[in-house]
Parts: sequence; structure tokens; C-alpha cells
Amino acid sequence: EVQLVESGGGLVQAGGSLSLSCAASGFTFDDYALGWFRQAPGKEREGVSCSNSNDDSTYYADSVKGRFTISSDNAKNTVNLQMNTLKPEDTAVYYCAAVRTTMGCWDYITYDYWGQGTQVTVSA
Repeated sequence: EVQLVESGGGLVQAGGSLSLSCAASGFTFDDYALGWFRQAPGKEREGVSCSNSNDDSTYYADSVKGRFTISSDNAKNTVNLQMNTLKPEDTAVYYCAAVRTTMGCWDYITYDYWGQGTQVTVSA
């Protein structure tokens, strides 16, 4: 059974940093693309970042480029999202997701597996 469990969310002041982690079980990272999504109250879920170690592809939403960094540790089956220079508009529930593919991580890809989410709140 595929499971994704996020951790690391919390409350931080604007300009601060948080590091999210997603621990995966039930599958081998090598064959999967991994992504981070977020959903703010009253808004649709949006993609934040993703990566695929098979072809070294990565994606960042324009709103987080230069501030967020995605990384994965295939040996530990974890994917992390380092978030720096946080803004109040980054407040959302952040979800880790996975899909079995060896090519790409964003265009024309639908994620199959999702974590339960972790709350990130950035105060002004």
C-alpha cells in the first residue's frame, strides 16, 4: 500500500523558513515523480514544485521560484521542500504527491497518490 506522510508544517513569521518532509512507503522512489501541492482556504489546489530523478526534471510555480527548493533522498524514500523567505500568501495546507512515471513531473501528469497534508501558516 502506497502511503505518503507529510511533516514539518507550522506557524512562522513572514520572511522566515520552514522545511517540509514527506516520508513514503509502499513503493520505490526510483520509478516515481514526486510533487508538492498546496491549497489555501477558498482556493483551488495548486502545484508548488515537483521532481523526477529519472530524468532530473523539476518544476517550480512562478510564485515560489527562488524561494523554495525540492529535494529527494531515494535511499530514505523522503522528499523535502525547503521554503525560505515565506510570505503570508504561502499560507496553505501542503500536500505531498506521487505518480509512477520515469519522464517528467508536471506537464500532462496526474498524480495518483496523496498525503494527508500539513498546515503552513505565515503571519504578517
